[in-house]
Amino acid sequence: MIMKISQLKYIVLFLSLFIIVSASKPYPIDGYDQTGIRRLKRLQLIIEGSIKDVKPIQGALRPSSSIKLNLLGLRGDSLEKLPSPDVKLQRAIASLFPNLDESYSIAVVDISNNKPIRYARLNEHKQYQPGSVGKIAVATGFFRELQRLYPESFEKRVALMKTKKVRAGKWALYDEHTVPFFNPDNLQFNKRTVQADDVFTLYEWLDHMLSVSNNGAASVVWRETILLNVFGNDYPNLTEEQAEEYFKTTPKSALSEKAIVVVNEPLRDLGIEAEQWRLGTFFTKGAGAYIPGKGGSAGSPYGLITYLIALERGKVIDEKSSLEIKKLLYMTDRRIRYASSPALINSAVYFKSGSLYKCKPEEGYQCEKYKGNVSNYMNSIAIVENPDGTTYIVALMSNVLKKNSGVDHQTLATFIDRIIRKKL
Repeated sequence: MIMKISQLKYIVLFLSLFIIVSASKPYPIDGYDQTGIRRLKRLQLIIEGSIKDVKPIQGALRPSSSIKLNLLGLRGDSLEKLPSPDVKLQRAIASLFPNLDESYSIAVVDISNNKPIRYARLNEHKQYQPGSVGKIAVATGFFRELQRLYPESFEKRVALMKTKKVRAGKWALYDEHTVPFFNPDNLQFNKRTVQADDVFTLYEWLDHMLSVSNNGAASVVWRETILLNVFGNDYPNLTEEQAEEYFKTTPKSALSEKAIVVVNEPLRDLGIEAEQWRLGTFFTKGAGAYIPGKGGSAGSPYGLITYLIALERGKVIDEKSSLEIKKLLYMTDRRIRYASSPALINSAVYFKSGSLYKCKPEEGYQCEKYKGNVSNYMNSIAIVENPDGTTYIVALMSNVLKKNSGVDHQTLATFIDRIIRKKL
């Protein structure tokens, strides 16, 4: 049967509209149905115009299907070890630090498609306090325990994250970072700090930990990682009372050892040594009352860039876990520090920042946030994917005393993007 031209035009128009509508939902905003993360539902309604609020920037509007791992296969295998620095790229990156300032360290890998892989670094093995960048290690440990629970089914892992709800408890106290509360039924929305009686799904705790860097959420996810490891097949039906009994009756020394193993062992499996990146202390005092820290936390640009390369290779736990962690790092919330560079507005940025500062009395000096005079760590890790195909990975760590380095990180992001794009 020969189709009439008018009918054909109608079908073409219908398909075109379908493609446009399907592609208009950005990730992770379009991840609400899969994850149940209510923050994403609200962003989706903002995009659709059902809720009046500021829409995410262009770089945050990637469709889910476009988020891929960039180093699968032979190309990624070539990065089992970092290559020697590229002469031209090294010269350009070094020019950003003319005095070879010891308060800054950086590692950069250009992995743009159809181009040679290029590497540059400066003080890349120097140790810093990683701050909230360490939350990525918590997420990695959590996904490893999920993989152990359901080794053959990523779908079951997703279902557990979406459906299992856990209460914050004292573990989440205290943190000044607010988290979003949204009710999809009545569209009520507010932001506030986490309280002990707050209940979220595992997926939402992960999102709070990474999207707004909530310390309480990080402690809750770390707690659940330990419980997954200890209770295994019994974890999906584990009650809060059973969990509290375990933490109450287990010696604190044993709890500390368990806590350290579950978040650090996956890093060692990737060949990242303890001096390159380790996590040793919970993110809240409430969690620390249950489990004392051990060994302290440290990180280096070399350890962090090694992790991000492994992520792009699909080697963090497994390929699907790597992709899911990358999605959770995709910035659809407010961008800060390195990720706030105007040069990256149209770029997809997979990002985590961390800071920690300490002050002491000093004549003529007044302690301020992110302006410590004893230590003043600020760290940024980012995977940047530009619309023109330019793709690169950055680990930037700094310890500049008495100065909020957020603007410096933003400025460096602009110059690094310019350097990579020029293919110097």
